[in-house]
Amino acid sequence: MGRNFENRKHAIFKTAGQKSKLYSKYGKQLYVVAKNGVPDPEANPSLRSLVEKAKRDQVPSHVIEKAIEKARGAGGEDFASARYEGFGPGGAMFIVDCLTDNNQRTISEVRNCFTKTGSKLGATGSVALWFDQMAVLSFKGTNEDQVMEAMLNADVNIDDVESKDGMLTIFAPPAEFFKAKTALLQAFPGTELEVQEITFLPQSMKAISADDLPMFEKFIGMLNDCDDVQDIYHNAELPS
Repeated sequence: MGRNFENRKHAIFKTAGQKSKLYSKYGKQLYVVAKNGVPDPEANPSLRSLVEKAKRDQVPSHVIEKAIEKARGAGGEDFASARYEGFGPGGAMFIVDCLTDNNQRTISEVRNCFTKTGSKLGATGSVALWFDQMAVLSFKGTNEDQVMEAMLNADVNIDDVESKDGMLTIFAPPAEFFKAKTALLQAFPGTELEVQEITFLPQSMKAISADDLPMFEKFIGMLNDCDDVQDIYHNAELPS
């Protein structure tokens, strides 16, 4: 299908302060997933998957455990999901997913990122229709046929299996994420998943010029500095 899928990195965390930001974001996500389900990774597949992702991003165990323990307590914070869409520098399309306990604060901060970089915040749905929401599983391998056969034998509805640079990537509807992951690990024990997530993949890419690149990077940086921003999706193809 030629999705040109690359392992996404929403931010580059180089300093202790930036790592703290990463830990804070994971702490919030873990708390919400544990609070809305069962605060036990063994009994909550969504929580287990998020814990695995946090560990791959080198989030310390004590940060993970504290968030889950907090979700076991009574009361606590009340976070809601918020999604914003728009057009960033160079005309790239953006989807910004947030977790917030104050909608007015969050929209104000996100709008500020758009306004100060000459970007345009759009209406709900104005950008999302140009993306496909997909479950993505990526791992080292080259035999597409074996993976496809394993998915078919397990009655997993997949969209595609792609082979590129020694990596195999399974694309499936979001509802098939855990079924596909279970089937894969049962068929190929010991497989290490380098990517396992539900994400938005652009249907087409937008080339960003060298002139637009500094503002594009500023925009991404400003969004990542917002405490409530959890995930950023875009269709930008950056100059090499």
